[in-house]
Amino acid sequence: MRHWTPQELDRQLKNTQHPPQILDVREQWEYDIAHLPGSTLIPLGSLMHNMGELDKSCAWVVVCHHGVRSAQACYYLERNGFDVINLSGGLDRWAKEIDLDMPLY
Repeated sequence: MRHWTPQELDRQLKNTQHPPQILDVREQWEYDIAHLPGSTLIPLGSLMHNMGELDKSCAWVVVCHHGVRSAQACYYLERNGFDVINLSGGLDRWAKEIDLDMPLY
């Protein structure tokens, strides 16, 4: 499984014609507090039943609060043929290092 730091994701989102897709595996209430624009929400508990919604032809950066649930999701998705990258430290680290205006919880 590949891992990106928030800085690596930020560079990819800013400097790429075809930025990676972002999959958020947190719960709806967490997503409502803070999320990355354009991200797709599929909570980890429903990922197995809803992964058909995801395009296998592109890379997916998987995010959660601290990086634990996203690592579990990456492991599962990778075994099912997806190109996935885990955001190290999750959105908590993103908010502390990249988007200082993003709410913390």
